[in-house]
Amino acid sequence: MSAVRLLDLGLVPSLRSQTVYHAVAHAMLPETPDTIILISSLRPYVCIGFHQDIEREVDRAYCRRAGLPIYRREIGGGAVYLDRDQLFTQWVFHRSHLPDSVEERFRLHIRPLVDTYVAFGIAAYHRPLNDIHVEGRKIGGTGAGSLGDAEVVVGSLMFDFDSGVMAKVLRVGSEKMRDKLHRSLQQYVTGMARELGQAPDRETVKRVYLEKCGAALGREIVGGALTEREELEARRWDALFVSKGWLHQRGGLQRKGVKIHEGVRVVEAGHKAPGGLIRVVVRLRDGCIDDLALSGDFTLLPAPGVGALEEAARGLAADPGALLGRFREVYGVMGLRSPGVAPEDFAEAVLMATNGG
Repeated sequence: MSAVRLLDLGLVPSLRSQTVYHAVAHAMLPETPDTIILISSLRPYVCIGFHQDIEREVDRAYCRRAGLPIYRREIGGGAVYLDRDQLFTQWVFHRSHLPDSVEERFRLHIRPLVDTYVAFGIAAYHRPLNDIHVEGRKIGGTGAGSLGDAEVVVGSLMFDFDSGVMAKVLRVGSEKMRDKLHRSLQQYVTGMARELGQAPDRETVKRVYLEKCGAALGREIVGGALTEREELEARRWDALFVSKGWLHQRGGLQRKGVKIHEGVRVVEAGHKAPGGLIRVVVRLRDGCIDDLALSGDFTLLPAPGVGALEEAARGLAADPGALLGRFREVYGVMGLRSPGVAPEDFAEAVLMATNGG
């Protein structure tokens, strides 16, 4: 195959950091070279997946106060906060030049990302389907889609990550959920600055990444520029991205909690028992309860019983029998009293959250 074209576009306006790969894909002709785009945003922004409903996913009031524009991409996935601390790696290839299966495409795109991290002393690895991890923490994810006649795979090299802003950007049901989300992002998402003590030089990272891409693809990578056709298409997508019709189109079903990475999710639910409302926020890790917060207007005596129930659930699978058995055990050992609320109600509240409400 012929050489891969490199578009190293540096720091660009936030809008163009998303629209450029749409433009290259939709402008693709038979003679268009396969293209790797390296690009970062001058300003922070929020980007939602193609199938998402903006009103359900994003705290628009916070984004307005923070001056964060919101864009909808044509590729699926979840809402993300993006800034100049991510170097976006956008592959726009002819369909026949990538593996047929999505799994193999992710593996191919992720290989040079992992190899780049490893070259800088970060013990990164591919966590299927499409995440990159370091000791259980996410240091990057990828997405894929068919745009026009092209196949697109996108990812990033994470120099740093602002978990505080990310937690504020997402629309959640309670401040307790937001707090749990923030702490989960801090614990389970990382960047090169955190892993190395400071972020490495950006140009050096680019050079290493391109070397790894060449090795993974077995092809030469040659610098190039946008064609006139692609630039015109980019302007069209710039206009479309800021139109109300594009941004506010109805998405799919509301997400079941917030995905931190491939194995970690934060979910919440409420259960009305005769003795009051039980609110739960649960962090699930590989299908097990990693953390649990209970609150509500119920009465439970003695008061330390709430903490004991939370602790008892940690490490359990989201299984009705296991949860109820553990909660009954805590009630018996501590002599808990909760008028109108039984161990069954706490188990039901947790299961409602883990099963998506």
